Amino acid sequence: MLKEFKEFAMRGNVIDLAVGVIIGAAFGRIVDSVVNDLVMPLVGKVIGNVDFSNLYVPLSDKITPGLALVDAKKLGPVFAWGNFLTILINFIILAFIIFLVVKGMNSLIRKKIAAPFVPPAPTKEEVLLTEMRDILRQIAVK
Repeated sequence: MLKEFKEFAMRGNVIDLAVGVIIGAAFGRIVDSVVNDLVMPLVGKVIGNVDFSNLYVPLSDKITPGLALVDAKKLGPVFAWGNFLTILINFIILAFIIFLVVKGMNSLIRKKIAAPFVPPAPTKEEVLLTEMRDILRQIAVK
């Protein structure tokens, strides 16, 4: 059983999948930073100095208005719609980037398939041998 597991774990597909997951996690962090550190502050500034990470609706009487989301969660349940909006924008950006990557890969594959096979030009030796053959044929016919 250990041998079978080792064979399974060392297959190319499993290793490719592991590399993809690791790269995907790192890429997810980059997108998360783009949204949280670049996009949402600009959107918040345009709307009127709004910090989306702290937008919520308190669902408990213990929560006083104006608390940060982290502090409000300690006191009771909250409807954190600003955090949800940030994660939704994260998803949309990530999905769009993946769409562009897949679209680019598909167009490359289509170009490879659509490209007709062009045989290589004959070498100088092949041209010379062909000419000699043709001359010999002409002499043999006479």
